[in-house]
This record gives sequence, structure tokens and C-alpha cells, in this order.
Amino acid sequence: MSVTRLPAAESPSPSLEDSRRSAEEAAGWLQENWTSWLGVGLRILLIAVIAYVLRRVVQRMITRLIARMTRTADAVDGTALGGLLVNHERRRQRSEALGSILRSGASFVILGTAALTILSALEIDLAPLLASAGVAGVAIGFGARNLVMDFLSGIFMLVEDQYGVGDTIDVGEVTGEVIEVGLRVTKLRGDNGAIWYMRNGEVKRIGNLSQGWATAAVDVPVPAGEDLDQVRAAILAAGEELGRTEPWSEQLWGEVEVLGLTAVSQGTATLQVQVKTMPGKSFGVERELRWRIRETLLAAGIVMSDLPTGVLVPPPGQAAVVPRQQPAPGGGDGGGGGGE
Repeated sequence: MSVTRLPAAESPSPSLEDSRRSAEEAAGWLQENWTSWLGVGLRILLIAVIAYVLRRVVQRMITRLIARMTRTADAVDGTALGGLLVNHERRRQRSEALGSILRSGASFVILGTAALTILSALEIDLAPLLASAGVAGVAIGFGARNLVMDFLSGIFMLVEDQYGVGDTIDVGEVTGEVIEVGLRVTKLRGDNGAIWYMRNGEVKRIGNLSQGWATAAVDVPVPAGEDLDQVRAAILAAGEELGRTEPWSEQLWGEVEVLGLTAVSQGTATLQVQVKTMPGKSFGVERELRWRIRETLLAAGIVMSDLPTGVLVPPPGQAAVVPRQQPAPGGGDGGGGGGE
């Protein structure tokens, strides 16, 4: 006779009592913690809103401050110096750079503080995070010290207004006109047209030839036997005429002065003439002043020592005449050659 085996008894399914107990525990856990979660969420939301509003307000204040500085610079037009030092392109680039620096710094401080406050609200230990960030910052700063130096030098250069677009500066190895100012690199256009890229951190000294005023100096050599008082009067007359002529009248910032006798050698007396000019205009003023002094002295019958020997001083309004030299005996077109 065969024996029939019954299937193994299945494990009993969870009872209704167990499900009810689990639901009650979950509800109790949620009831105990939802208030703290809600408080943390509201705190994070409040921190984010305050950071956003504060960032917008600070950036708007910085923008208004930069705009006010630009308008103040525009109002400085009482002298030619003011109009030169606050040219539009220079003000625009400097204002943009300063505004960018201030806005970036304010955003970094506000958002960084908000992020740390949110992490603190989440009960995250900030000590290891700050220590790791400090070590990483030291490593990055050491590896990119040249870059950091360039940026810091560019910031101080902009804040102190050492130079700007349109200025002619001398940085030692090159002299040129500033065409672009950046936080890391400044671009110069040299005398031959080449564009030089100058790292701000490598500049040890800067000579700005476009701030303040320049000096045009001309040496006037005359024969030592000339009446120096008459020479002085002629030079001053040439300077007065130059000051009444456009565009030189705008470029001169003072009267032409004869400083006195600077040298007497080999029968030549040298007088030094000087006048203050707009920055960057001294070379053109020197050339024009030298030309007018020469013409005035010739018109007054005064022979300058740099004229060729034998120059005949003409009456006013006529050109100087150099006598024709006689050919040497026995040569040239004369009859000194041998006949047939």
C-alpha cells in the first residue's frame, strides 16, 4: 500500500497585528521628526533667500557706486589735464574691472557664508571640510603663485590708478601706449607697432608719461659773440607766437621760458628753452618750437651755430643764401686743366 505525503506547511503570512504595529511605529517616527525637518528646511530656505537678496542688493550698490565714480570723473573738465586723465575708454575699462572685482568678491563672501551656514544647519561637522579646503588652498596657491601675484598686482594697479588705456608708460624693457588693461596682463603697443603682453606681477617699476604734465626742452646754440639779450627776446617772441597758434595753444600749459646759459664751448653759447606741455605732446612741441626759434633768429639777423659756415643771413622774409665755393686751382670746371 502506498503512502501519500502531505506538502510541507508554508510559513504563515504577516498578521494584521504586525502590519498595524509597523505602521504605528513609522507614523510615530514621522511625527517625532517632521517638526525638526520642517524647521531645518525653513531655515535653509530662509538662508538661501537672504543670501540671494543680499547679493543682489550689494551688486546693485557696487554698480551704482562705479557709475557715480564715472560721472564724477566726467565732471572733472575744468582743465585740459582733467579731460586727459579721465578719457572715456580708460574710465570704462577701469570701472568694469573694479566693478567685476568687487562684485565677484562680494558674491564669494555672501555665497560662501550661506553655504557654510546651510551645512551647519544640516548638522554636518565643518572642521574636516575647512581643514581640507585650507590644505587645498595652500597647495593651489603655492602651485599658481605667479598667477596669484599677477592678479593681486593687477588689482592694486587698478585701485591705485597707476595707468590706464591711452597712457604712454615705460616699464623698463619696453615703452608704449596702453591699449588694454586686465587683471593678469596689460597690452602695450610699442613705437614700431608691436603689441607687448606685460604680466602685471613682473612689473617692478612703471613710468607714466601721460599723467601730470610733460616738459619740452630745446637747446639753442648761438655764436658766443652774439647779444644774448637780443637772442632771449627773439626766443620769447617765437614762444609767444607759438602760444597763439592752433593747435599748439592747447598743448602748451605755460609760457616759454629761457632758463639761461647752459654751456659755452668752442665759440658757441648754448641757451636752454623750456615749456610745460600736455602729456605725450612734448616731442611735437619741441620740433615746432625749434623750427620757430630758428626762423625767428634768422629773421632777426642772428646766426645759429649749427648753420653751415658762410651762410649769409637774409633780410626778413627771404631765404638764407650759401655762397658758391670757388673751385680749387687746377681742377673743376675752371681752366686749370691741361690743354690739348
